[in-house]
Amino acid sequence: SVIKLNCESFNHYIKDLNPEIVLFDRFVMEEQYGWRVQQECPNAMTILDTEDLHFLRHARQKANKTKDLLDNQDLFSDNAKREIASILRCDLSLIISEYEMEVLKNQFKVNSSLLHYLPFLEEEITSTTIKNWAPYQDRADFIFIGNFLHEPNWNTVQYLKTQIWPSLSKKLPQAKLNIYGAYPSQKVLQLNNPKENFHITGRAENAKETIAKHRILLAPIQFGAGVKGKFIDAMHVGTPSVTTNIGAEAMKGNLDWNGFIEDDVEQFVNQAVKLYVEEEIWLKAQQNGAQIINQRYNKNKFQNIFNLNVNHIFENLNTHRQQNFFGQILHHHTIQSTKYMSLWIEEKSINKN
Repeated sequence: SVIKLNCESFNHYIKDLNPEIVLFDRFVMEEQYGWRVQQECPNAMTILDTEDLHFLRHARQKANKTKDLLDNQDLFSDNAKREIASILRCDLSLIISEYEMEVLKNQFKVNSSLLHYLPFLEEEITSTTIKNWAPYQDRADFIFIGNFLHEPNWNTVQYLKTQIWPSLSKKLPQAKLNIYGAYPSQKVLQLNNPKENFHITGRAENAKETIAKHRILLAPIQFGAGVKGKFIDAMHVGTPSVTTNIGAEAMKGNLDWNGFIEDDVEQFVNQAVKLYVEEEIWLKAQQNGAQIINQRYNKNKFQNIFNLNVNHIFENLNTHRQQNFFGQILHHHTIQSTKYMSLWIEEKSINKN
């Protein structure tokens, strides 16, 4: 079925469907449809998949543009008010990063019963998998990969072009840097410079296969949130990486990174060179990646706990909601503004036609 914005047809659709559980993909979907779900299916359990905390990413992006260090006060923005209101209105929110769990609980005092840590759920890397990885000698060049519609990725490519690659390419003149990503705009494509071994190549048909051909993933990410799928893919195919603390945030726990984590430009370049030319260090980094996947993202460690939590809340929904009274207040009052704005747009559209 086609779901229209600001249209009563969704009310009929959701009422007929009568779901027991509703999952919202990011908070803007909950803002748009949450009140309609509440109105037609008040007994449906609601789950918000945050993907990452948008307000955290926006605060970091703003600080990056003004060259300021992120202050905790910067987090208390209008974006945060909207996103956390959505979290409070839902029965459970899925959080992909342990760091973001701490931000919500400590900075914003969100009750932990409303939050569930659910990282990427990955297959175990076995000894057979490792044997099938392309060896060090068969790999060459650096890679960065990421959707260009995502601002942190575009910023990273600019950073690579202006800050990292001029120095790194002098130290390794035979190496290329291949930039892959969907939706490259003209401003992205203009950065392509084969003479400098800096190649903008567009979308990769298969991300993992493409990463697997390269020796190192370079990702000096300057701002963002959540957990980065590019590193998960790289670890799965045995490609070490060099990134920043923001890039690796909440990914490795107490384990060693599958490469190096450096914020300083000079150190970033030096470590990238070391990882590229010293096979022993490269192989150790590769093994570190396998450990991170197997110990921190193995789906068998998380699936049962998640299912149990969802079932427990579902079976005790009224009690769960009573303990989240602020969420009920938001449903009763704050959501009205979204509701009547949507109804106004709908009425305006009807009159226009």
